[in-house]
Amino acid sequence: MASAKRTHYLALVVAVLVGVAAPGVFSVTDGLVPNGNFEHGPSKSQLNGTVVTSRYAIPNWEISGFVEYIPSGHKEKDMLLAVPEGAYAVRLGNDATIRQRISVTRQMYYSVTFCAARTCAQGEKLNVSVTPESGVLPIQTVYTSTGWDSYSWAFKAKHSTVWLSIHNPGFEEDPACGPLIDLVAIKTLPPPHRITGTMLRNGDFEEGPYIFPGTPWGVLLPPVDEDVHSPLPGWMVMSYTKVVKYVDSAHHAVPRGARAVELVAGRECALLQEVATVPGRRYNLSFAVGDVGNGCVGSLAVDAYAATATAKVPYESRGAGGHKRAGFVFAAVANRTRVVFHSSNYHTKSDGTLCGPVLDDVSLVSVGKHAARRLYQ
Repeated sequence: MASAKRTHYLALVVAVLVGVAAPGVFSVTDGLVPNGNFEHGPSKSQLNGTVVTSRYAIPNWEISGFVEYIPSGHKEKDMLLAVPEGAYAVRLGNDATIRQRISVTRQMYYSVTFCAARTCAQGEKLNVSVTPESGVLPIQTVYTSTGWDSYSWAFKAKHSTVWLSIHNPGFEEDPACGPLIDLVAIKTLPPPHRITGTMLRNGDFEEGPYIFPGTPWGVLLPPVDEDVHSPLPGWMVMSYTKVVKYVDSAHHAVPRGARAVELVAGRECALLQEVATVPGRRYNLSFAVGDVGNGCVGSLAVDAYAATATAKVPYESRGAGGHKRAGFVFAAVANRTRVVFHSSNYHTKSDGTLCGPVLDDVSLVSVGKHAARRLYQ
């Protein structure tokens, strides 16, 4: 009898300890990480108002610093805090971190996608890391009328078990001042490869970061100087703080296939790819330019560069979708040539958010030494 009681007591102790223990290691598949929408939250005893008081209070996550568990519609002073999906999100205050230990495949590439909204500080930024890599993503520019944007970041797995962390490095007078985070997902990225009929890798943009179903604002691709591995395989984003937007055909007018890129930051941000070429040989660069049907109205235009050749391709947009093909022939001057695209101008929609021309179906082929340079639309 005593032995049975002792066994029962030990079982209760183990159950209690499991309830407060650090989260385990989770194998990832394409989509939300475990409790990536934060719908499973702390118990009332682990909250002081909205402030999370226990390190392991949010199931599947470990926290540090000033972290809040925010219900949708939470009012703070004169501000209403909305949540993009579900009923809850977390807010990262001063020096706050949420992290989760996940199991991945060594040497494979992955992208992380998450939703974030700025709440108070003008210069908010987030440090995203998967051991041992990290990158700082600027979130001061808001690209949606809701205030929520989806951000992506990519890494190459150096270990089979890694910590995925999102950290607010800021220190504000108000310790709660910091971004809201919701919907954290991961996706396996294939190594960049050339598609049939073009020298470019991922020229149709079909391979890219995870896009949350039901979120109509696309995913922002960060600058390359903040991102060693691009979440858009084969392509780099050149800028200091601005981004390009990755969009899907479920919510946008995409010229071809299921994915495309919207150039939303004017001349401040360029999308580029470097490709092996033969000096003196001529190449044909062709691509589709249009609008994604999101109300971006006006005289849109894309500037394209390759070797010493440049082209400006205009597109008169009614904001309802549509596209045209354009391109030019150029002569390579080096063993490697950068193919570069950016929006010629800045554009905003009626709600004041940034928008721009869509780019898709980019192709580069050799046409021999004697083809004349020409621009066609």
